Amino acid sequence: MVILGIDPGSITTGYAFLQVSGNEFSVLQYGVLHAGANDALENRLLKIVTGLEELLDKFHPQALAMEGVFFAKNAKSALVLGHIRGAILVACRRRGMTFDEYPPRLVKQAVTGDGAASKEQVANMVFARLGIEPGDLPLDASDALAIALTHATPAPLAVALGGKRPSAVRKKKKASVQQWKALIEKMGGTV
Repeated sequence: MVILGIDPGSITTGYAFLQVSGNEFSVLQYGVLHAGANDALENRLLKIVTGLEELLDKFHPQALAMEGVFFAKNAKSALVLGHIRGAILVACRRRGMTFDEYPPRLVKQAVTGDGAASKEQVANMVFARLGIEPGDLPLDASDALAIALTHATPAPLAVALGGKRPSAVRKKKKASVQQWKALIEKMGGTV
């Protein structure tokens, strides 16, 4: 099975293709897709998704594991990130891939044992676990490797639940009316 790990970003999106065979992991490729910071959003989306689609057609992954949504202080940044995530999801679903998302804290916990680990600590542990020589690798790429590794490594709870992943077992909370109103007001709208 080939897993695609994604750390989405509107300018830099980290990616990692991890092949899993039993308890054996093989890193096929990892890196970042860049879009110009001054480019219009639609051009950034096009550049990131076009680069990703080329990689998808090369490695044919079966699963997409992406960093989960976090609540940003800046509503505009959160909205832009949502566009990037949506475009990536569409490209992957067109190819029949499954999808799971993992909160950053869970990824850090799974990889380092510490949910508050720094990005550098995560990178060092990923390199050690996957036998990769540390180098001038952008942290977005090492985060994508960590996300793929988290997806490939069943947690003890998942094993106890018959192989179901915590993200598949946990029901997602729906936003309340009050939360939606607060978001709309924060974005400058009126309710």
